[in-house]
Amino acid sequence: MEIFRFDRGEKIIRRYSSEGFRATRIATGDGKVQLTCLTLVPGGIIGTHPATQAQLFLVIAGEGWAAGPDGRRIPISAGWGVRWDMGEEHTSGTAAGLTALAVEGTAFDLFDPEIPDAWPGPA
Repeated sequence: MEIFRFDRGEKIIRRYSSEGFRATRIATGDGKVQLTCLTLVPGGIIGTHPATQAQLFLVIAGEGWAAGPDGRRIPISAGWGVRWDMGEEHTSGTAAGLTALAVEGTAFDLFDPEIPDAWPGPA
């Protein structure tokens, strides 16, 4: 067993006009998947850019918004995630601050909910 902290905010990201954005690489594996902790301060934004690989953006704390190629901002909060395909233009941001886990790798197929309609959509 190894205990570690993953919200270290090690790297300040300014690429694509991002603001208030830090990333900490957590792990990678043989299956070409990598896990990164993303932290956005209140008012932070991850600038519009294409996904370099398929990506899951899983909000674990706070709230904000995510947008795809159409630029329409969809509210997201802790417990909600977004999937972007490789090459898909996207951006995200927050007024209040958020922490998310980014899982990047080969294409991801989402499982269907085991209890349909058990949870309402994002706020």
